[in-house]
Amino acid sequence: MTTDSSSTSTSAAGGISTFKGQERALRADRLGTGGLLLSVLAATAPLMVVAGVMPTTFVVMGIVGQPLLFVVLGVVLILFSIGYAEMSRHVHNAGAFYAYISRGLGGTAGAGAALVALVAYNALQIGIYGIFGFEVSGLLATYAEVEIAWWIPALVAALAVGLLGWLKIDVNARVLGVLLVIEVLLVVIFDVAALADPGKEGLSLHAFNPDTLTGAGVGTALCFCVAAFLGFEQAPVYAEETSRPHVLVPRVMFLAVGGVAVFFALSSWALTVATGPAAIVGTAQKQSAGLLFFLTESRLGGTFTDVLHVLFVTGMFAALLSFHNVVARYAFAMGREGLLPAAFGRTSGTSGAPGTGSLLQTVVAVVVVAAFAIADDKPAGDPTAPVLHLFTWFGNIGALGVIVLMAAASLSVVVFFVRRGAAGAQAWRLVTSALAGLALLVIAGYTVKDFEVLVGAGPDSSLSWILPGIIGLALAAGLVLGLVLRARAPEKHARIGLGNEAFQLDKAASS
Repeated sequence: MTTDSSSTSTSAAGGISTFKGQERALRADRLGTGGLLLSVLAATAPLMVVAGVMPTTFVVMGIVGQPLLFVVLGVVLILFSIGYAEMSRHVHNAGAFYAYISRGLGGTAGAGAALVALVAYNALQIGIYGIFGFEVSGLLATYAEVEIAWWIPALVAALAVGLLGWLKIDVNARVLGVLLVIEVLLVVIFDVAALADPGKEGLSLHAFNPDTLTGAGVGTALCFCVAAFLGFEQAPVYAEETSRPHVLVPRVMFLAVGGVAVFFALSSWALTVATGPAAIVGTAQKQSAGLLFFLTESRLGGTFTDVLHVLFVTGMFAALLSFHNVVARYAFAMGREGLLPAAFGRTSGTSGAPGTGSLLQTVVAVVVVAAFAIADDKPAGDPTAPVLHLFTWFGNIGALGVIVLMAAASLSVVVFFVRRGAAGAQAWRLVTSALAGLALLVIAGYTVKDFEVLVGAGPDSSLSWILPGIIGLALAAGLVLGLVLRARAPEKHARIGLGNEAFQLDKAASS
């Protein structure tokens, strides 16, 4: 929301206003295009995708055409972004997904989306702690000859992220920005090196051949790849903290999704070129998560590979921080509108950040990591250890939740503009939103159907329905909460999704 839409007033020095509702507003003018773009892109963790997601997709699915999948998904998500970005011009709320769904499908649906978003982004953030702790533990053992359990660096990171969550968002953007730029630069250097020194098949474009996508594993491969994009949709979450959300949010969204699609398509292609398309699956199966480092060792040397290992860790930290900020803002928006206790809907006086939401996310992360640490009675290198379960289970729960939210948001865009009588003026945007929504529903269906593959469980494992069931439970709980509010507190139900606009109601009531 732009600053003049709030019912609060600020001093000439830019201090906090005296209106009693101000503590329920995030501080505006703290992010420009660069800061917002860096905060959003950090969540995609490009090095984690190139070193982790891409090799895993080659290994599990055996599909050479992963670069083409990134192109296809890029198109789907651009179609999604067209309507989503237009919606961002009309709705500015830190609880972006559920606010949009509320405006289109009603407050009860919005309450369901709010709980799904809170669970999904928490899961995405917490899952990364598993692989982060595992990698830091490995680095310390390799370079410092210090043996520590994975959960120690994971818990230290959780506390550090929680502390940064209390600081101003512009400080966080600088941290995220420095890590992100170096990370991307190193991946680009590898891409260039791979193209300059290709495998036996030369600069083959075979990975972009549609024939490479035939087979039963394509739908599940889409599930893997769509997780690599998660983060671009977070731009509207920061709308209240920009001076021109109607301009900056759409701009950042298109820059993010377009840049990510091109970057990942080229980087996954570079992996196939480095080994040769015919050998990429076999090499990935042999090297697993070490594929990228194996390829850089022979082309760019040991020092470059060592730096890449370190940046792999810092990139994950940047993603942890980015997802933490989003979770804190969703909790803030929900507290402000009565979906969580009112304490969550207040900002901290020193920085204007959503401090209570930040604390909630930190506590949840610490509790979950501690639970997995207690359950970890396996050797550190055992691939069945809870540390890796933490990453795969929670990461896929979060990905499923966000895919469902994007599909619902696409439908909401259509309903929102039809109800406003703008179907004719927005016709092409409604078509793109409908197409994106259908594609996302198909991906969500494949995700649920093949969940045991995504989490590495057997076909008869109860995890195949328990883990995706968490998203189902969150949705059900949110819908019940919405129905209760509609019956017992209709004034609160009517405010779901309004965000800063509710301050106008407060001001009118108090004057």
